[in-house]
Amino acid sequence: LSTTEEFTKFYYDAFDVDRKQLAPLYRDQSMLTFESASSLGTSAIIEKLDALPFKQIKHVVTTLDAQPASPNGAILILITGQLLVDEEQKPMSYTQTFQLLPENGSYFIFNDIFKLVYG
Repeated sequence: LSTTEEFTKFYYDAFDVDRKQLAPLYRDQSMLTFESASSLGTSAIIEKLDALPFKQIKHVVTTLDAQPASPNGAILILITGQLLVDEEQKPMSYTQTFQLLPENGSYFIFNDIFKLVYG
């Protein structure tokens, strides 16, 4: 598995079980835009994710594309997929973009943009 595949699997596995587990992936300068609402910093991001009205959630990744995002080793990831929420039978389509920045031999999420795709 590539770094981006490993990251994506870890992120969605944690998100689907307990969103608070995602806190170590963010930093105080990280930004999340979920639909149209932006949150800055680890605590605000986790508060936003934890407040989402889903009890059960399952992400199914359809596509995953990644590119180097800077000479310093940043990675840009674009994901499309299906979201299965609670007892809903019909999955919702979504897209999510991450920019990962290198830190001490690993990465953290600097930017995270999530959008449901309607239509």
